Amino acid sequence: MQLGLIGLGRMGGNMRERIRSAGHEVVGYDRNPDIADVASLAELVGKLAAPRVIWTMVPAGEITEGTIDQLADLLSPGDIVIDGGNSKFTDDQPRAARLEPKGIGYMDCGVSGGIWGNQNGYALMVGGAAEHVERCMPIFEALKPAGPYGFVHAGPVGAGHYTKMVHNGIEYGMMQALAEGWELLEASEYVDNVPGAIKSWREGSVVKSWLLDLLDRALDGDPELGKLKGYAEDTGEGRWTVDEAVRLAVPLHVIAASLFARFESRQTDSPAMKAVAALRQQFGGHAVVG
Repeated sequence: MQLGLIGLGRMGGNMRERIRSAGHEVVGYDRNPDIADVASLAELVGKLAAPRVIWTMVPAGEITEGTIDQLADLLSPGDIVIDGGNSKFTDDQPRAARLEPKGIGYMDCGVSGGIWGNQNGYALMVGGAAEHVERCMPIFEALKPAGPYGFVHAGPVGAGHYTKMVHNGIEYGMMQALAEGWELLEASEYVDNVPGAIKSWREGSVVKSWLLDLLDRALDGDPELGKLKGYAEDTGEGRWTVDEAVRLAVPLHVIAASLFARFESRQTDSPAMKAVAALRQQFGGHAVVG
């Protein structure tokens, strides 16, 4: 099967290699000419036989919207566009609505696997019409891990990115729990071998996970993580997950707290804690560090 792939960065470049290794033809475009197979979107479309399937893996927001708008003017009825970036689920239906009058199909696909996806396979969460999903299954099969897991047709357009949003919200909570456990072990006077304690959990433990494996790997290279700064960015999915929890009145205690912890990591001197210190001084005469 042929696929046009737009965006050949850390994720897209590895996806191109995994799909090719499964025997499919991939024509890739990137703004970096050193890694692109073609020089323009128009050339990309011209290299593919109709009906075409084109997958975008570019940053969410204006870049994705602009790319899809350009494709709308280049593609033909019967073609399909898949957005595999971290777009917000509310952007998907408007895109499908823009493409539908031109006879162009649209699917959204949440992709998880990071820089290890080429080796391990990618978890794919797809939203779109059943006939579009069926037509693109050879590509999905090439990307997913072998076996029965790692793929879901989650529902109509928007469902794939919604599922990926929740996936990433859960990821926030799991990462925060592992990080807090590691910090407590480091602070304890009882445990002398913190990296070894983490290793002991990798098999036979109910907290066994890929994230735990990655924490162990990080500690192998830097046992006290002294080379890193305690700053964690968020890329949107955690905020959107909490927004949806508020909209639907679903309690997300752990995920919300993990998101706020990332905000806290960006404060060198917490304004809120200054107010707490001032209040403790006012009502109890507690000492304040100046």
